[in-house]
Amino acid sequence: KRSVRREERESIYCTKMNDKLNSIAKVTDQKAKLDQYKALLIELFNTKKPEDFKSFVSHMILEETPKLISRQLLSQYATLLKELDPVLHKEVATSSLQILESRPLPFEEQVLTIREHLATRYEQDEEWDKAAQVLKGIPLESSSIIISDEYKATIYVKIAQLLLEDEEFYQADTYVGRAGVLINKCKDKNLNLRFLVCFASVLDSKKKFIEASMRYYELSQKVPENERNSALTFAVNCAILAQAGPQRSRALATLYKDERTKTLVNHEVLEKMYLERVLRKAEVTAFAQQLKEHQLAKLGDGSTVLDRAVMEHNILSASKIYNNVSFKELGTLLEISPEQAEEVASRMIVEERMKGSIDQIEGLLQFSNQSGNLFVWDSHIENLCYAVNTMVENLSKKHSAFVAKQT
Repeated sequence: KRSVRREERESIYCTKMNDKLNSIAKVTDQKAKLDQYKALLIELFNTKKPEDFKSFVSHMILEETPKLISRQLLSQYATLLKELDPVLHKEVATSSLQILESRPLPFEEQVLTIREHLATRYEQDEEWDKAAQVLKGIPLESSSIIISDEYKATIYVKIAQLLLEDEEFYQADTYVGRAGVLINKCKDKNLNLRFLVCFASVLDSKKKFIEASMRYYELSQKVPENERNSALTFAVNCAILAQAGPQRSRALATLYKDERTKTLVNHEVLEKMYLERVLRKAEVTAFAQQLKEHQLAKLGDGSTVLDRAVMEHNILSASKIYNNVSFKELGTLLEISPEQAEEVASRMIVEERMKGSIDQIEGLLQFSNQSGNLFVWDSHIENLCYAVNTMVENLSKKHSAFVAKQT
């Protein structure tokens, strides 16, 4: 009964609103007509009856309503919607879009405004997917209004951010790609930073850890000081998770030699990785607690990306200690089974990320350590140059005048 009465009341309100709208439509003086419509619009937002909003919008898109009047009133209407309480805003904005988009061409600017504000409302309520869906409906390729490349990039980046919050990585990748085509034309530094964050996050989610580490490291040099540690931490984590090999070694070297990483919680693992020391299970378990959920996802063999990265690193570390080693002994050293040790070692040899050979009859891994003393000598020279460079930088900071005279 209550439901029926409510429907009856809404029908009466709707009829009253329609009567008022039809009455104003008969006014011949255009200025008087506009003034009466504006007064009715104010009344509409004071009474806040959902059915009246539908009636108003439906009336505005009629062929009989002059377009100069309807566009002006609907622009004001679109702006005022965000002042409604959250629940009513969502309901009215959604129904208004359905009506307006039945005749989209004359009212694309108003649709754009309503969608922007509705997406913001959903975002405030942490309804990431709904916010993204609303923004996807913005007519960015419209032929009736001019939309700049920077605005398009802004919307694409925003959609990507919302999808990443909702952990929809595959969809986010699509919108990062669209933004990437336009981003070089954009001068807004904040927009470029937001794009870089999305790009790094997508690379991270796709397990392209070396590329993600590079992007996060680039971010650490551009973001405000209070955000640098987060960017650096993500850069280090991704470098650690990357497949062992020359690329990762260069990334680890860059990060380890950056003074800023010394204060990070993951610095101890970074140091062991860079210095090619074996990582123990307790250290790996502690490090895993710092990782994101997708970085701990299981692979086809039941292990995680971290497990694989640590096994590969530890085998490379063992190659610096042994000329050859049995898989049984290697498994004991690395706290894995002999079968796992053989599988990982064979994959690394096939992919040319480690020099060596396997004697399956003897169950032996033979390392081909061709660098010998020359490699050690080069490493010492590199470390010496790095130490000297650090001393010069410290002198420049503390005694700039003295250094200026010397140069």
